[in-house]
Amino acid sequence: MALLNFRRRETARVASGSLDGFLSGYSIEVMPRTAEKVEDFRALLPKGTRVYIAHIDGTEIDDMVATARRIAGQGFDVMPHFPARSIADAATLADWIARYQGEAGIRQGLLLGGGIATPRGDFDNSMQLIETGLFDKAGFTHLHVAGHPEGNRDIDTDGGERAVMAAAKWKQDWSERTAASVAMATQFAFEAQPIIDWTERLQANGIHLPVHVGVAGPAKLQTLIKFAVACGVGPSLKVLQKRAMDVTKLVLPYEPHDVLADLAAHKAAKPDSLIEQVHVFPLGGIKTAAQWITDNAGAAGTPAAVAAAG
Repeated sequence: MALLNFRRRETARVASGSLDGFLSGYSIEVMPRTAEKVEDFRALLPKGTRVYIAHIDGTEIDDMVATARRIAGQGFDVMPHFPARSIADAATLADWIARYQGEAGIRQGLLLGGGIATPRGDFDNSMQLIETGLFDKAGFTHLHVAGHPEGNRDIDTDGGERAVMAAAKWKQDWSERTAASVAMATQFAFEAQPIIDWTERLQANGIHLPVHVGVAGPAKLQTLIKFAVACGVGPSLKVLQKRAMDVTKLVLPYEPHDVLADLAAHKAAKPDSLIEQVHVFPLGGIKTAAQWITDNAGAAGTPAAVAAAG
């Protein structure tokens, strides 16, 4: 039995080695309240990791800016969310941008509709934020927009993708006018094929924006299903449902190795794929997610503090 277990560990280690290059330059997401639990991000994340700061409706801009300032001060690229439906008007948006830049040196942002159905003010979607011209005026260097590999029923209520594909084409055209580097950061999914199929449909429609693929970090199955349902995850949810029916796996935490390995294999076979990087949603906790990447990404996952000490 000991020999069998050893062989299983060896197999897992060999398989995980294939993720080294694919996870290089990965990004991760935090919220102010989760960031407070991390004493020093340099002990968890590789040097220069892009850290998105999720702006949940109701979060004070003071807390967002303070979190951005702290993480940027530890040497990381910080990309705060700008949720359109939570922003009252152009003056509020201009104030947020000025504060992020003046107090935290931020020049990056993720522009998205946001997690609420009814706008708090003048904006309903990320395109309206872009049309203000405020990000270009402020000299933002990186602007990311949301991608939906499995659709978005808040936008396409019939379950299709006509509206989201039209929005993606609009953003492709805008990317050719702005000086900022533009990419699409996607909602998380639990299997690779829907993501691969979606990126190929983007290309077929003349959309060539780099895609930063969202994956869920390790977490309890019940936690993932709760988040997946709340976030509108589509057909790939069946991966979790199937796992929930297997008693031998029910108590084990989900890990994203399978979906990442399949995406890495696809990228290796088709280097011209739009898939460029991985974005991790640490649904089971940022420390858990960061440790999993450290264990599975080789040199690409080495925390900054460890690299500096080595």
